[in-house]
Amino acid sequence: MRPKITVIGSLNMDLVVQSCRFPTSGETVLGESLKYLPGGKGANQAVAASRLGADVTLIGAVGDDIYGEKLIDMLKENKVNTARIKIVPGESSGVAIIFLDKEDNRITVIQGANAQCKKEDIDNNQDIISESDLVLIQLEIPLETVQHAVQLAKKYKKTVILNPAPARKLPDELLRQIDIITPNETELKVLTATNKVNTETLKYSIDRLLEHDVQHVVATMGEKGALYKAKHQEIKSYPGYHVNVVDTTGAGDSFNGGLAFALGSGLPISDALTFANKVAALSVGKFGAQSSMPHIDDVLKFEAIENI
Repeated sequence: MRPKITVIGSLNMDLVVQSCRFPTSGETVLGESLKYLPGGKGANQAVAASRLGADVTLIGAVGDDIYGEKLIDMLKENKVNTARIKIVPGESSGVAIIFLDKEDNRITVIQGANAQCKKEDIDNNQDIISESDLVLIQLEIPLETVQHAVQLAKKYKKTVILNPAPARKLPDELLRQIDIITPNETELKVLTATNKVNTETLKYSIDRLLEHDVQHVVATMGEKGALYKAKHQEIKSYPGYHVNVVDTTGAGDSFNGGLAFALGSGLPISDALTFANKVAALSVGKFGAQSSMPHIDDVLKFEAIENI
């Protein structure tokens, strides 16, 4: 049976600027290309889970502009239920400006209509939340909306995955309601006020989060894979996969969508993390965020090759 996943989060039009390198402060460099691509962490993670085979509904907001229309159209093409997306009159849709060089990315997000995703929108959609196997949330919508959504999900005894991006400090009352939190290294540093990131500080930061009553911490580390620790258990490492890297923009979202799909399908956390690493590895081999998300057949083929 297909897992039912509710994603609560952002929709953005990504303006992707590609150049040979990032400019330094005060410097101008000539870009190589400009592309308009659908994105937003909520939409990306919804597409990632849907392409793998989940029954996905996205709760969010867009403006009444051409970007909003295109964002919804792309979600429909990827079989995401868009009926719960609010269209905000007189507001622009969210925009992410993504700068790419040959190895990395830097992103600035303008919230637009995402800031209008309110607590009442969560209340108006509690029927879909109550029917879900799992709820997946990020931080590109107002924090009070995130907190309310988590409270409602826990009322219905749903597993909640929080991808704490963009990085920010979070209140204890929110953290203690989260089942699984999935920070990357930068986000983990901000969450725990750690000054630098290395293997030892990562482990220390993971323990710090568990002290706030989060049940499971998954620290993603790009091509190095992920570290995982549950309360009162030993930390475990789940190595990444060496692949040809074209664009890392959607890797984190692919990982989270893959993790949600795997857990919603009933896989144990260890198998789900291995699966999510494979999904993320496949996503960096293509350009774009949503366009790079693998389908389930792609993952199965990748697994077959890995097992040879």
